[in-house]
Order: sequence, then C-alpha cells, then structure tokens
Amino acid sequence: MNLKSFTIVLGTISSVIGATQSWAADATRVRGTVVSLAGSTLTVKDRNGKTDAITLADGWKISGVAKASAADIKQGDFLGIASISKADGGSGALEVVIFPAALKGTGEGDRDWDLQPNSRMTNGTVADVTEIEGRTVTLTYDNGQKKRIAIPQATPIVTFAAATPADLKPGVAVFVNAERNGDGKLVANRVVVGNHGVAPPM
Repeated sequence: MNLKSFTIVLGTISSVIGATQSWAADATRVRGTVVSLAGSTLTVKDRNGKTDAITLADGWKISGVAKASAADIKQGDFLGIASISKADGGSGALEVVIFPAALKGTGEGDRDWDLQPNSRMTNGTVADVTEIEGRTVTLTYDNGQKKRIAIPQATPIVTFAAATPADLKPGVAVFVNAERNGDGKLVANRVVVGNHGVAPPM
C-alpha cells in the first residue's frame, strides 16, 4: 500500500470507529445491502428485509474491509471482537477486526453489542495468544481489565481497507452506525462497505 492509500485508509477508519460513542448502545446499527445511493441518501435493505433511508451527513466517510486470518493476530495487536458467552463460562468470537497499529486504543473497552442476542464488543490489546484446541486471545483494556476470547476456525476476521462512494453499488454489503434525529430520520457520518469481496462482519 502506498502512502496516499494508507492515509486514506487511516482517515476513513478513524471516522468509522474513531470514538467510543459510535459504538454506544443507543446507536442504530444498520447491517444489510445497498439498494441505492442518491445524492446524500443511502438506501439499505437490512438483514430482516426492512428498507432504511439513511441521510449521509456533510463530510461523511467510507471504509472497506479486507479479509485477514487468525494467523495475522499477534501479541500487542489491537483488536475489536464481537463475542458471546459460552456454556463453559468463557467467550467465543463472532467476528474479529484487526486495527492498524496507528489506531491502537480506538474505542477501547467492553460493551453490549447487537450482532446477536447477548453479544458483547471488546476493543483491546492482545496480551496473549494460545493455540490449544484452536486459537484463543486474551485482550487487555480499561487500565488492565482482561477478557479471554476463543476464536473458532470459521470466525470472520477482517482488517480495514480503502473505499470510495463509487463502491456503494446495489447489492453490496454495508454496515452503518447511524442515529435518529429529531424527525426520527436516520443520519450517519460513516459507512463500512464490503468492497473487497468480504461483507463487514461487525
């Protein structure tokens, strides 16, 4: 990746999940496929078949996602992992996002998530990686708190990549953090698009 592309990626990622508030429980997260992009209105059919019209705020940003693997995860990396409690008392990953080193600390912490019922999102630094009966990572966050998460073999693992509005073609998968304004309309200033053949898993 050249310097220009890297700068574009950092800029878009910072907007995608650059603040803890954008991961907050009161956010409206839209997961689905693009129906159309007309001016500043992005229409998305969500995973339940509902169609949402989202107004893209002035200066909105876009990022893509690219496939990564568990082998790419090492001690010291900063990850965002959606997970769910397992019957044995541990946590199992539903998806993993590997952040570039320049964005270490983004949205650090553990909070409710809505990928599945009772799921959590944990953003933290990898303190340890083990591979006993599959890969497991221990994340540290919020001044030393720790969470151990198993990563099943089929878990979607991605990192961020460059994207442009031209990638918002009908049928392409997207993930949008949005909020409802006073009129009840959805407004967003960031979009994650599956422009590298990988649907945003978050």
